[in-house]
Amino acid sequence: QVQLVESGGGLVQAGGSLRLSCAASGGVFSSYTMAWFRQAPGKEREFVASRTWSDGRTNYGDSVKGRFTISRDNAKNTVYLQMNSVKLEDTAVYSCAARAGSEPSPMGDRYAYWGQGTQVTVSS
Repeated sequence: QVQLVESGGGLVQAGGSLRLSCAASGGVFSSYTMAWFRQAPGKEREFVASRTWSDGRTNYGDSVKGRFTISRDNAKNTVYLQMNSVKLEDTAVYSCAARAGSEPSPMGDRYAYWGQGTQVTVSS
């Protein structure tokens, strides 16, 4: 049973930085694609970033390119989302997701496993 547990959310000032973590267990993640999505109140879920575990290919949503970085720690089975130069519009619940296979996708319904989400609030 694949389990994903996010941590690291909280309150951050605009222009600041925050790092989210997603601890994965219960799967052979060397053949998985990991991703981060976010959802703000009243808005649809938005793709943030993805990374294939095997070869490290990354993709980013247009709104976070150049500011956010997705990375992994193989030894800890953990995926990170480094958020820099955050903006008010980055406020959302951020969720980690995983899918078997090495084909990244920005579509949430392609991911079978989800964490519970962690709240990120950006203040002015």
